[in-house]
Amino acid sequence: MRPDRGSSRSRSRASDAARDATSRPRLATPFGWDGEHLRVELPAGAALFTTRRGGVSQGAFASLNLGPWTEDDPAHVAANRERVRELVGARRLLQGRQVHGTRVAVDEGHGEDADGQATTRAGVAAIVLVADCLPVVLVAPAAAAVMHAGWRGLAGGVIEAGVRAVGEGPVAAAIGPGIGPCCYEVGPDVHAALGTSGPTADLKAVARAHLEAAGVAAVHDCGLCTSCDPVRFFSHRRDGGLTGRQAGLAWRA
Repeated sequence: MRPDRGSSRSRSRASDAARDATSRPRLATPFGWDGEHLRVELPAGAALFTTRRGGVSQGAFASLNLGPWTEDDPAHVAANRERVRELVGARRLLQGRQVHGTRVAVDEGHGEDADGQATTRAGVAAIVLVADCLPVVLVAPAAAAVMHAGWRGLAGGVIEAGVRAVGEGPVAAAIGPGIGPCCYEVGPDVHAALGTSGPTADLKAVARAHLEAAGVAAVHDCGLCTSCDPVRFFSHRRDGGLTGRQAGLAWRA
């Protein structure tokens, strides 16, 4: 009797998927895995933090590169972005051009300079792109927002701008994957801007402090470092600048 090659291949794929699932990092509550990506349900909305997996890009951008301003094939980026839009069930993604600033646009998302996007509309998702900087989601009864928060944005007040953009609370926050203090060596200029010290900077701790000072009632951190995990995340610092972008997305319930 000939071996059933189709069945063997199916068993192999199932075994690979099972191994991959068991090797996934354990996530802090209320984060959970949604296929290849991280999802969190908050009282008035939800968020998705993508990984680099599940797309069509090749090489340094493999595979779910969502950055239209990278050197990737634009057709691949467009296909990847469409996959993510379908995954979150949004009619439209709101995105600006990120400039390491502090502006948070509300119901715009047409490519304007903005490092945060907020939406008050159902069926629309706000999106920012990251590759070490933090994606920080805010959800309130009237709006959902996501900010691109690197050290310049954190020092300049992008968190506070996001809290103002979503309106009155209660406000819940989710901090997605970003470079951790294990990997983020900085100089005295960055420490001076952030009010920190030591050989490295902890952007997530700084973000949490800003969120709590701004009155955010609940702050959740997924606890993952982008630089430590080349299998799942793009990292600008680790990859020497030639890399893709993952995303943080937020939408209203």
